[in-house]
Amino acid sequence: MRRPRSRPRAMQYRRSLERALAAALLIVATGCRAEDGPEQRPALGLMGTIPIYWGEQAGFGDALSGNATAHWARAQLEARYTLRPLDTLSAQSLTGLDDLLLAQPRALSGAENVALDAWVRQGGHLLLFADPLLTGESRFALGDRRRPQGVILLSPILAHWGLELQFDDSQQRGPSVVDGAARIPVDQPGRFVAADEGGSCTTEADGMLARCHVGRGQGLAVAEAALLDLYEPHPESAAALDWLLAQGLEDGKTRD
Repeated sequence: MRRPRSRPRAMQYRRSLERALAAALLIVATGCRAEDGPEQRPALGLMGTIPIYWGEQAGFGDALSGNATAHWARAQLEARYTLRPLDTLSAQSLTGLDDLLLAQPRALSGAENVALDAWVRQGGHLLLFADPLLTGESRFALGDRRRPQGVILLSPILAHWGLELQFDDSQQRGPSVVDGAARIPVDQPGRFVAADEGGSCTTEADGMLARCHVGRGQGLAVAEAALLDLYEPHPESAAALDWLLAQGLEDGKTRD
């Protein structure tokens, strides 16, 4: 005959197993890893009409069912950052962020332009993809609000930083690579022009890139977003994205 104390011990053991299982499920559900610990990846704010975070989905049901087309760049970004998707730009939404990626964003409101400018001036680091004529494919038809924005509308903030975005509509369509400090896939890229040679921005790669030092912060603007194509990414897109992240978000932080 078993001793009566064995049952309470068995129940205690079972409860311990249940708690351990619940903790493990929570870790999986939130995407946390044990090795994150004290050296957690830095937060990266993410906003734009290119569906990097959620993928291209017809509705919330696609996300729940797993039918949304995942964007290849999300996993690449999450290897370096903890992503924080943003719907709007404000002092509140940008609080706690040192880094921000805007991927073909919609037109910003006046209040959002003010908040973005203030955030950069206070030490923020921005990587901006601003394509004057987006060429990537989408499952949604032209005019559908779920489709990535075909034309960038950011003139107010660019002009405030001393930049003008131009586009040559006579250039030949089709994928190619701009070869400079890095190889960047393009398809009919735009061109930045610095309004003032003594201003805060300089251009390179025939104007496709603009580096701006605004207050205590900095921004790297790319007049192209073909490398973020969802369905037919260029073989060199991943390497180009890594280079742009390092240049736009990490360069100069030791000097800030």
